[in-house]
Amino acid sequence: QVQFVESGGGSVQPGGSLRLSCLGSGITFSRYAVGWYRQAPGKQRELVASIGIGIRTNSADSVKGRFTISRDEARNAVYLQINNLKPEDTAVYYCTRGTYISGTYYRTTNDYWGQGTQVTVSS
Repeated sequence: QVQFVESGGGSVQPGGSLRLSCLGSGITFSRYAVGWYRQAPGKQRELVASIGIGIRTNSADSVKGRFTISRDEARNAVYLQINNLKPEDTAVYYCTRGTYISGTYYRTTNDYWGQGTQVTVSS
């Protein structure tokens, strides 16, 4: 069974940084594209960054220049470096596996969501 374990969240002040980690079990991340989503209170879950099997990465316009996704194949892990945090980044963050179709990332819908990691940005 495929499982995702997200960690690294916390409470930070605006302008701070965090590095979120995603470990996968039952899955070899190097074989898939991987995406990070977030869900803020009262809002729909949104894709914020994704990485292809190679070095190709994409990020949402709202986080471009602040969020960096990367993978460590030796650790079977994917990371999301978040810099210059803003209050609107407050959300639960989730990682997923998926694929790119015509340049767009699609999550593998049969997978369950992990428990996520909470990021709270406030002064």
